[in-house]
Amino acid sequence: MPEEINAITGGAVTSDQAAPSADYGAKDIQVLEGLEAVRKRPGMYIGDQGSRGLHHLVYEVVDNSIDEALAGFCDKVDVTIHPDGSVSVRDNGRGIPTEYHPGAGKSAAEVVLTVLHAGGKFDKGAYQVSGGLHGVGVSVVNALSSWLELNIKRDGGEFVQRYERGIPVSELTRAGDSDEHGTTVRFMADDEIFSTTEYLPDILKGRLRELAFLNPGVTITFTDTRPDPSEEEEEEEEEGRPPQVKSFHYEGGIRSFVEYLNRGKETAFKPPLRIQGARDRTTVEVALQYNDSYIERVFAFANLINTVEGGTHVSGFRTALTRAINDEARRAKLLKEKDANLSGDDLKEGLTVVISVKLMEPQFEGQTKTKLGNGDVKGIVDSIVYEGLKVAFEETPEILKPIVDKAMRARQAREAARKARDLVRRGSAMNKLDLPGKLADCSNRDPSECELYIVEGDSAGGSAKQGRDRGFQAILPLRGKILNVEKARLDKILSNDVVRTIIQALGCGLGDDYDPSRLRYHKIFLMADADVDGAHIRTLLLTLFYRHMPQIIENGHLFVAQPPLYRVQEGKKVEYCYSEKDLKDTTARMDPKRTSVQRYKGLGEMNPGQLWETTMDPENRIILKVRVEDAILADELFGILMGDAVEPRREFIENHAREVRNLDI
Repeated sequence: MPEEINAITGGAVTSDQAAPSADYGAKDIQVLEGLEAVRKRPGMYIGDQGSRGLHHLVYEVVDNSIDEALAGFCDKVDVTIHPDGSVSVRDNGRGIPTEYHPGAGKSAAEVVLTVLHAGGKFDKGAYQVSGGLHGVGVSVVNALSSWLELNIKRDGGEFVQRYERGIPVSELTRAGDSDEHGTTVRFMADDEIFSTTEYLPDILKGRLRELAFLNPGVTITFTDTRPDPSEEEEEEEEEGRPPQVKSFHYEGGIRSFVEYLNRGKETAFKPPLRIQGARDRTTVEVALQYNDSYIERVFAFANLINTVEGGTHVSGFRTALTRAINDEARRAKLLKEKDANLSGDDLKEGLTVVISVKLMEPQFEGQTKTKLGNGDVKGIVDSIVYEGLKVAFEETPEILKPIVDKAMRARQAREAARKARDLVRRGSAMNKLDLPGKLADCSNRDPSECELYIVEGDSAGGSAKQGRDRGFQAILPLRGKILNVEKARLDKILSNDVVRTIIQALGCGLGDDYDPSRLRYHKIFLMADADVDGAHIRTLLLTLFYRHMPQIIENGHLFVAQPPLYRVQEGKKVEYCYSEKDLKDTTARMDPKRTSVQRYKGLGEMNPGQLWETTMDPENRIILKVRVEDAILADELFGILMGDAVEPRREFIENHAREVRNLDI
């Protein structure tokens, strides 16, 4: 079958993959192994037993529905969080097969729910391409739920079954007749397994929106029927708020995805370029657009899995982009003979791109198994994207000049950044130079045992220096506001005194120069006042780390210190409270007549002993580990909160204002 390239207008992609059969039955379900280890070692199957693993349960069930959509048999998926905290996922696919499975001695549906790696995806008969990172499916969800209810509609009937902690407590029975088709799975995450069973709507909506972009034509609806906690606290009427419903449907696919990522920004051309093609049973789709920011945004997917560590498909895209732009810029005389070719780094600034490949046997590698390793994919993506870009530049030549002009300016800025970076290196904290931030270092030289507290203000820094354990804790007080790096090029970032102080103290460099072996502290704490200014400084610092030293977050080195909000004293008894609810519970246990409450407005109000006891002592302190649950959502939030566009920020504040607690104005 011939290869197809469609640069701009889009259209169906042809492929030489055989179409999956609509005759999907028990014969398509293959049994590979059982479920015995899932409850003993949940982290092996869903990542962890905290919030990330909890949300992964939902993704596993949704992925089954999306597989039906990929096969062409489903165009609606409904995800609902119920008032009791359970979640249901309903689709209008073919429905899990219900007939007797001859090899297992039970219904095919029960096999899917109770046997690990059982399903219709292993011989590629029922499904040609399937999503889901681990491929463990609904059986693991079943094993890690206190209960699960299955409802299947197919073959003119409606079939139901209930499980408790992975064990069927009823047979799969026919509950009645139905002319509909599809599967509904409703489950309650087991609180014996998970440290939290509280779903975060923004996390779920982010993934569902992502899947809707990647599957144009599919409508995914998210409904949250839980009561609003703020309404409970305010004792509002019993009916509470109406269900929160959000529907995701994007006929424009990943082109709409790029437009969504670039909303509120000035773009070099409209609409985004879209390139697609197929070769060797691999389909490739790319959408890209340049904006006026200094940040590159690359989101790559393989079989709908967000490959946050990149891989061969990203490498192929970068090679094609650099080659095509240089070739066409030379042909159009936008690059003169004396000009050097633009590099891949020159072309990163302001680039937003979504890359989606679908292939038969994806190979994942990397620290989190989210890096595509199929070697042949690089050449396929390179070829399809190169040819697609050439067609795009020939048909719309006016889009090339702004890309080349932006890349030339980026090249000049990179040279300035190189000089600034050299100055930072020469002023490295490793050389024990007198730093502008007055780093108070620790005596230990083993990075794995050392901590750095980045502290807001000289007053708090003084308390921290006196209260710390000098053996392993270093203090870096900040003077003045740190630059908002979301709005600045690298040369300007490196010329900012506060940023340079932080880089010198850490010793590991940033951006392309980041070297993990030179990181001097393996625990880095952001410690700021519990007020609006403190929150702003914390956000500015988080933006620096997320945009220019993301490896520090990825490797688990970044934390947020949690100083107390209140000191409550009854006679000689002293307790510290970290929230309004904590204060309410604490004072309720005490005699009001003998109780005094001190509200800490800033870290500097605590003496060194109090700061050590509450915030720095490893035995007592409360800390938050910074990690990225959803890369696309994180990128979106940093863009909204720290970018130039005012309207998205206003909309975000209006939508989330009621969720704010402990706000001092």
